[in-house]
Amino acid sequence: MGARGALQDSPDRIAAWVGEFRARSSGSLQLNVWIPEPVCNEQEDRKRRSDKARTFLNRFGPPGEPVTTPRPAFEKQCEALLRARPTVVSSIMGLFELDYVRRLHAQGIAWFACATTLDEALAAQDAGADAIVAQGMEAGGHRGTFHQDAAEHTDVGLLALLPWFADHLRVPIVAAGGIADGRGVAAALALGASAVQVGTALLRCPETATAPEWAAALTGLAPHATVTTRVYTGRLARAAPTPYVKAWNQPGAPSPAPFPEQLELTAQWRRGTNQVDPASHWAGQSAALATDEPAGDVLARMWRDASGLIT
Repeated sequence: MGARGALQDSPDRIAAWVGEFRARSSGSLQLNVWIPEPVCNEQEDRKRRSDKARTFLNRFGPPGEPVTTPRPAFEKQCEALLRARPTVVSSIMGLFELDYVRRLHAQGIAWFACATTLDEALAAQDAGADAIVAQGMEAGGHRGTFHQDAAEHTDVGLLALLPWFADHLRVPIVAAGGIADGRGVAAALALGASAVQVGTALLRCPETATAPEWAAALTGLAPHATVTTRVYTGRLARAAPTPYVKAWNQPGAPSPAPFPEQLELTAQWRRGTNQVDPASHWAGQSAALATDEPAGDVLARMWRDASGLIT
């Protein structure tokens, strides 16, 4: 299923991408958004943390121009998703309002909700989710925990998560996190998943156009060498341990600013220096299994190998 993360997309950009996709494919497509988290931190505390992060970033070189384009309003993005009518709208880090779920279903759009615990999965199922994306802690990129303050402590592996979900849910489960070859696909299906979602496995494929330094960081990257960090966006995500990422863990380094302030600061420094990673080096624990073959070949081999193991 073709997919796009629409976190920073305006309604016009959502419409444009869907138009481009449909001009080139008759296949199904998915659009993904983050559910906004209530701003619980006091504004004074947020400003203090942002100021400390800004000061720390100066060690990497001078910043570029600050971000001036306002982030797209979540409500307007949701309306754009309805107008685009993708096969699936998926969410991460929370739940849609019940009325919006009804509107999705009225348009024939399925809702896939990411969950990292059974409580989250049951809440999504009760809210009308058509499938649950079970995200194990092995996954690269952002952790889909509903409560981001608890993200560091929500670290259940996929092999434990899948049977736990399968024994308690009535909707299909999509397995995500650490799956990069046929063995992982077979294991996920055997443990109760109806489908799998892969990300890191495709990052070195030529179609992905991953930045060369990011792709190079994945080569031979051991599972234990990946790290969870908030330094790119302010929300917890798994990445390769670049010098920029490791610098934030040195003694005396401040905590990153909260989201979205850290995301905006990172974007500003990327405009002004080469010492900040030009792209976020997301990496799941299966990074070493990623190859530089065409994506179609990778997926065909994964399914062929998995089929041989489960038949």
